[in-house]
Amino acid sequence: MTAVNAHAKSRWNAARLLLWRAACFTCGASAALCAQTGDTLATRELAPGVSYRRFTDPHGPWSMYLVRVDLRRADIDVRAARAHDQLRTREKLSEMVRRAEMTGSRVLAAVNADFFNLASGENENNQILGGEWWKGLKVTDSPYDTYDNAHVQFGVDSSGRPVMDRYLLDATAWDTGRPTPIISLNFNPSGKPEGTALYTSRYGATTPQDTTRPTAEAPLARAGHRGDTLVFVRRGAVVVGSGADIPLDGAVLAAYGTGLRVTQVKAMAEGDTVKILLATLPRPPRGAAPTMLVGGWPRILRDGANIAGDAPTTEGTISRNAELRHPRTAVGFSRDSSTLYLLTVDGRSEDSGGMTLDELASMMRRLGAWQAMNLDGGGSTTMVVDGRVTNRPSDATGEREVGNAILVITRK
Repeated sequence: MTAVNAHAKSRWNAARLLLWRAACFTCGASAALCAQTGDTLATRELAPGVSYRRFTDPHGPWSMYLVRVDLRRADIDVRAARAHDQLRTREKLSEMVRRAEMTGSRVLAAVNADFFNLASGENENNQILGGEWWKGLKVTDSPYDTYDNAHVQFGVDSSGRPVMDRYLLDATAWDTGRPTPIISLNFNPSGKPEGTALYTSRYGATTPQDTTRPTAEAPLARAGHRGDTLVFVRRGAVVVGSGADIPLDGAVLAAYGTGLRVTQVKAMAEGDTVKILLATLPRPPRGAAPTMLVGGWPRILRDGANIAGDAPTTEGTISRNAELRHPRTAVGFSRDSSTLYLLTVDGRSEDSGGMTLDELASMMRRLGAWQAMNLDGGGSTTMVVDGRVTNRPSDATGEREVGNAILVITRK
């Protein structure tokens, strides 16, 4: 862009901001209300109870895209999706939507979700898809936060209500009445003197190699479930070492170290019934287990209060994520838990500068959210509505391949 054009663009944006402020003064509206209203460029109903809005705000300037979902409708479902239905890979959001629709679902809208490893595509936090645990952790496996901790997660419980908290995996295996705590699911608790992990076929064909500690691995055959407890039968030889085959319809309980955990796993006899509870701490309200859970970083609204400024101490956010403007994706819900908000904000362009976490929290509050969290942003920020990407991804190559997503689907 030439200097003359850039100067003209700057003057145009300044003039728009003056007109916006004058309009607010003339109508007697507060700045917050005007920011909430903005300039609506497009709006439409995607289905009864689900609406889409594209709007701008000259304060940034910002270009934003909002999907509102009435969670009280029985014909609307909010689900999580994994790239290529695998634990470690990446896929464009538009392709995830396309695959979901090939199964007969109508995907009204979708946004990218959790942060992920760029090389492997593995997401950094707990994941529950369709009531099934895909990954479970005590703390995030993010390499970027300033100390080990649990990041915030968003989910939907078995009654269809949204939940949001810094959930930890709470898991235990019982064999003949003896409890064995499980530290992680489909993730090797490496770097620790001891630990116990459960691996399902979602992890892959075999358990990970671990040559740093003594290991014992017990194969389990799935035998059903009782409420929120999975029931297995010990089948096959206990392997002293790592890299055991994972039964396709079963799991492997692996213990690491020189302590009691390895002894307990070695003692599991052929044919023993092994019960495994997979839950979260804290438990979701009303005792309804989550059927969907995805992570993010960090929480920005708690009970209507902007807590983005607390993120460095509560969730270990780093300055370049929290305090600089970036393209953003956020999820939140209303005070009565009846309305879901999915928001994306364009960034890294003259038309839309992106937001800080504090600005994102303020915008979500103005739009009506009472609880809200930041999802992966930057080049990952993507919204798909009716099968098409609606926002402007900031990567020069366009839409980025991501790890997982939140989908809004009409039930049939």
